[in-house]
Amino acid sequence: MRTTGVTSGRAMGGCEPCLVHPAFCQYGDPGAAGPVVIAVPHAGREYPADLIARARVGLQGLQSLEDRHADLLATDAVAAGHCTVIARRGRAVLDLNRQEGEIDGASVADLPHGVPMRATAKLRGGLGLVPHRYHSIGDLWLRRPSYEEVVARIRDIHTPYHGRIAGLLEETRSIHGMAILIDLHSMPPIRGQGGPVDVVLGDRFGQSASAAITRRAAEIVADHGFSVAINAPYAGGYTLERHGRPNRHVHALQVEVDRSLYLDTALMEPDVGAARCIRMIADLAERLAASFGEQQPLAAE
Repeated sequence: MRTTGVTSGRAMGGCEPCLVHPAFCQYGDPGAAGPVVIAVPHAGREYPADLIARARVGLQGLQSLEDRHADLLATDAVAAGHCTVIARRGRAVLDLNRQEGEIDGASVADLPHGVPMRATAKLRGGLGLVPHRYHSIGDLWLRRPSYEEVVARIRDIHTPYHGRIAGLLEETRSIHGMAILIDLHSMPPIRGQGGPVDVVLGDRFGQSASAAITRRAAEIVADHGFSVAINAPYAGGYTLERHGRPNRHVHALQVEVDRSLYLDTALMEPDVGAARCIRMIADLAERLAASFGEQQPLAAE
C-alpha cells in the first residue's frame, strides 16, 4: 500500500532502528540503558494514499491531529540507548491511545449489531479509535471506513504496537526488577490556575505509576525551567490503562509537552526551542533510570 509521509526506518539520534514494523519503529534494546521505555503514539506521519483521497479535509487536515514532531523530543534519549517505540501511522488512521472498542456508527460504516463498544467522552467528541471529527475543522472523511477495514487496522497497527510495548516492558522488568514507560505526547498551549503550563504529567491519579515516580518526574521537568501540572487536564489514556501496573513494578507515565515550545509559530516544523525540550526528555529518562533502576529482579511468577 502506497503511503505519504516520513521515510520509514530513518535514523534517529545517530541510531538506526533495530526493528522496523509497518506499525512502528523500535530503537534500542530493552533494559540496555536502564528501566525506561519510551513510546510515541501520536507522532506518526505516514498516511495510505487511498485514505488521503477519502479525506474531506485533505492531508493537511489529517496532519492537524498529529502530536506534530513529538518523536523529535526523544532524539537524545534514543542516542543514550533508551529503548523507544515510535508509531509510523498518522493518528487519523488509528488512534493508538484508544481502546479497540472505542468505535460507533458515526466513525465506522456498517457496524455489526452486537459488537462490544466502549462509549467515552473522546468518542462522543469525534476522537475515538478511528477519529471522524476534529473540533477546529469538522468532519474528516468523505466516507467512513467499513467495519472490516477497521478490524484490519486493529490487527495490523494497534495489536502489534501495544503487543511490542508489553513485551519490551516485561523484558525490562525481568532485567531491572521494574520498568517505567514514558508515553510521550505534545499538547496545544494551555493555562492553569497559575499561568501557562509547559508540561503535564499523567498517572491516572496514581493508578498507572507510583507517587514517587510521578513526583520525581515533576522535579526533573521543573529543574529544566518548565512549569508542570499533574493529571490536569490530561491524566492519561488507554496506553497507561493497559500497561501501567504499579503493583507488578511496571509504571506508566504520560508526558505532554506544549508544542509551541519546540515548533514554529505555525506549529508545523521544529524551531529553536526544540533543543531544550529534547534535553529535558533525555534527562527525564536518565534520572528516572538512575533513581529507580537499582531494583532487584523479581522472582518468577
